[in-house]
Amino acid sequence: MESFGNRLQAVVAARGPLCVGIDPHPGLLERWGLRDDVAGLERFSFTVVEALADRVAVLKPQSAFFERFGSRGIAILESTIRQSREAGVQVLLDVKRGDIGSTMTAYARAYLDPDSPLSVDAITVSPYLGVGSLRPAFDLAAANGAGVFALALTSNPEGPELQHAVTAGGRTVAQTVIDEISQLNAGATGLGSFGVVVGATIGETGHDLSKINGPLLAPGLGAQGGDPAGLRAIFGESLRNVLPSYSREVLAAGPDPAALQAAAARAAAACRAVIG
Repeated sequence: MESFGNRLQAVVAARGPLCVGIDPHPGLLERWGLRDDVAGLERFSFTVVEALADRVAVLKPQSAFFERFGSRGIAILESTIRQSREAGVQVLLDVKRGDIGSTMTAYARAYLDPDSPLSVDAITVSPYLGVGSLRPAFDLAAANGAGVFALALTSNPEGPELQHAVTAGGRTVAQTVIDEISQLNAGATGLGSFGVVVGATIGETGHDLSKINGPLLAPGLGAQGGDPAGLRAIFGESLRNVLPSYSREVLAAGPDPAALQAAAARAAAACRAVIG
């Protein structure tokens, strides 16, 4: 099976470097004139997929906004994933799972096993039980041509207390995560399938991303305060591997599909002007 990294490179080359989140939180549902219920969730999600799945590189459903509706919400998430993948977009499920042993194996099978109804192209994970605890996800992703994005440098104010802490070896915790993920991409032909999440609003941090040879997910652009021009200071020479992610800035243009498409096109053009 073709690797996630190579599929991502191909779709970015064809459609441009843009990831759009599917974040049906109550405020957006209300803005669209929808009720905060399962029917509203379904209308919102399917409208985004219909408008954008054949235009952007990646769609990123936020699992929590579906999970809050229980089994009916998960059923809509399954349909959202299936319809998105049928349209040729790469689906990155934002689940931020992180655990140990058999529990981590179960999470990996839920999202990275092709036989699972929640199977996606890639997932986000939390490495702060130790990067090694995520081995089941890495192994299953490699076996099935999927990808994994580990949190590294996040934009929440509490993040630096942990992520910038210095280990006994002199590296920050975040740099340790980045370096260990880099090793997973060793020997990859083309772009590696293992990446990290680095917030688009954090500014220059002094961390070295140059050796990762994998995708760099940059959430927080647009309404959350990030600007494409600021990506240069954060990513430097690794800018070519950045996957810029927008959510509210694009989603707020709905529910009109044409308006969603126009908002995504503006975001894509702004990112392309910086990333190339």
